Amino acid sequence: MTVRALALPTTLAVLLLTGCGGGSPDTTASAGTSSGVTSSGVTSTGATSTGATSSAVTGEVTVLAAASLTTTLTTLAESFETANPGTEIRLSFGSSTTLARQIAQGAEADLFASAGTAALRQLGEVRPTATVTIARNTLEIATPPGNPAKVTGLADLAREDVDVVLCAATVPCGAAADQVLGRAGVSAHVVSREVDVTATLAKVSLDEADAAVVYHSDVVGAKDAAVGVEIPAGQNTTLDYPLARFGDEAATTAFAAYVAGPEGQQALQAAGFLAP
Repeated sequence: MTVRALALPTTLAVLLLTGCGGGSPDTTASAGTSSGVTSSGVTSTGATSTGATSSAVTGEVTVLAAASLTTTLTTLAESFETANPGTEIRLSFGSSTTLARQIAQGAEADLFASAGTAALRQLGEVRPTATVTIARNTLEIATPPGNPAKVTGLADLAREDVDVVLCAATVPCGAAADQVLGRAGVSAHVVSREVDVTATLAKVSLDEADAAVVYHSDVVGAKDAAVGVEIPAGQNTTLDYPLARFGDEAATTAFAAYVAGPEGQQALQAAGFLAP
């Protein structure tokens, strides 16, 4: 297996990733365009969304991606490598905002998949060659199996007997949760804020919190480790997931097209993401 998870540095001191080089999080109330990203395709020439790959494609592709994409992109990378011997997809996951800032500081990346479009503004002088929206996501309340605190909606998150965990306010899942809670007029009983959505959900799945506000796809991916409580559409919010490409190398372009194409869309929607 050549898919490798890379631990990116938080400073410019160590830049080990290979590639062609290369925010404040945001949310959208509904599908649409934001920061130049369209829900239907490419913002500049060079990217495709056919999903087609070629057996002649070889080379390494470094992908930095939102933590909520971990399982799906890992699976897609493995299948892409199998279909394209001689390719290697190198993956690193974390907070979209943190990853974007690392790219702006010089960390090399061929592709950047963000939760929400605001992180793209953290890229600074690094300009994508092309950007396509690959998915959308919405929020959901996650509870431990059996929902022991009997959480039925956002209002219950204000109860003093309900320990609530959110993502940090500076990352997309945290900003989205704050927006949703504010819209509902709920002051949640928050006991901790975690670095990204994976860490936030882990507090619930390990029974260290009574509830968390995470992405719907994360609840789907948790399977039996968490139970989801739906947030009504009128209170909820939706985030676009843009895939930014840097450069025109064949392997990079092919993998981007694979993720945006039919195979990628099938995997993303099976994982609980919404169609772009």
